[in-house]
Amino acid sequence: MQRFLQPAVLSAISSLDLLAKTVVDGFVGGLHRSPDFGFSQEFAEYRAYTPGDDLRHVDWNLFGRTDRTYIKRYRGETNSQLTVLLDASNSMQLASANVSKMDYARYLAASLFYMAIKKQRDAAGLIVFDDEVREYVRPSARSGQMARLLGGLEHAEPRARTDFGKPLHHFQQLLHRRGIAVVISDFYEEPELIVKTIEPLRFHGNEVVLFHVLDPQEVQMELRSASVLVDLETDQRIEVIPEYAKTTYRQKMQAHIEALRSKARAAGLDYRLLLTDQPLDQALREYLTLRQRGNA
Repeated sequence: MQRFLQPAVLSAISSLDLLAKTVVDGFVGGLHRSPDFGFSQEFAEYRAYTPGDDLRHVDWNLFGRTDRTYIKRYRGETNSQLTVLLDASNSMQLASANVSKMDYARYLAASLFYMAIKKQRDAAGLIVFDDEVREYVRPSARSGQMARLLGGLEHAEPRARTDFGKPLHHFQQLLHRRGIAVVISDFYEEPELIVKTIEPLRFHGNEVVLFHVLDPQEVQMELRSASVLVDLETDQRIEVIPEYAKTTYRQKMQAHIEALRSKARAAGLDYRLLLTDQPLDQALREYLTLRQRGNA
């Protein structure tokens, strides 16, 4: 199932719902087979069976004694709340191969929603932003929420410039319970400003993770000849030579990544760099780790 976590394979799946199911089922299947990372293995309590529950979790011994059907409820299934803040600014259009940063972000967000709602029975919500809040789906675990969230992702198209201030202010105004806040972006802003803007989410007791989505060419740029680079958000143009791309540019990009990583962790935020040619399991593992920490 590992190949179904690969972005290039996922790009052939037109339905976000099917894509998310494929990713999460493959990921969870891997967890069940892995000795290193358990999935909902710590027993917590019982709850009544409801149609659609996995029959493997039914306590048949208890059913034999009481003639009542109960599901073993695990600590990984205690209710939580996930909110994804998705950057849909123009720079997310970039794609050097099969998958753009925007599509990769959609795949990731859809998979997180499927994990939260279908596997963990959590509430989940979405904020899509650039320099304004473009889409807001209030966190919920009600019937039909998955369709609402996927609809919000489908309508998320890159435009305008990034402004972290407005979506974060919007999120804080609507925050009624603590949970997990996931920010998915290419984070083209000064690391200090990014962290300063996002850090207040921690003050409400949220677990916060920054998923830094970049195209491989942004990290290890390869040029065969002098080229003109265009900033997708400002339309600024700069001519560069292959030597600059291989040395100065790479050094600046690595410095930006390291500064963002270190400042985020110093502020108590989790950070994960994701390249668009990498499988999605790293991000899903990070989410489960945060969720277990938040429910501890």
